[in-house]
Amino acid sequence: MIRLFDFMFALLGLILGFPVLLVLVLIGLFDTGSPVFCQERVGRYKRPFTLIKFRTMKKDTASVASHLANASAITPFGRFLRRTKLDELPQLWNVLKGEMSLVGPRPCLFNQEELITEREILGVLRARPGITGLAQINDIDMSTPRLLAETDHKMLENLSLVAYFKYIFLTVAGKGAGDRVPGKH
Repeated sequence: MIRLFDFMFALLGLILGFPVLLVLVLIGLFDTGSPVFCQERVGRYKRPFTLIKFRTMKKDTASVASHLANASAITPFGRFLRRTKLDELPQLWNVLKGEMSLVGPRPCLFNQEELITEREILGVLRARPGITGLAQINDIDMSTPRLLAETDHKMLENLSLVAYFKYIFLTVAGKGAGDRVPGKH
């Protein structure tokens, strides 16, 4: 049932959001010259997939988890995208393709070995990664691997349609800080 909602909402979001996506791409072209950011992430069953986001950092920024990134790498437009969570919109394509869900554990990088191990132990990697979830609305990020994996596990154990819609609503309403980068921005 959740996959059906994922598909419908992602398709609807991409169709209705197309004008917004187009404007953000154009602004991003002027901001960084390369508005879309693609990165290999850990998917369901630990399979790699290419995550798509709007670029929020300078093009030459090292590919590391947000909590390890340098705040000075974030562009002014990138700050806006992160604050409004609009940088996540292109991930609707990942949801449409079935690589992600709207709600699930945030997909990590393959070099985040401690988090991957913790998630494997708790069975979190059996679920599709998500755009948002319990950890995101509670400001738990990848800097605390064990707590994040435990929170992801708790979310997945109790994921119902009501919880699914609750996490989406709270995210859209602005709860949670998004991917944090050291230093206030």
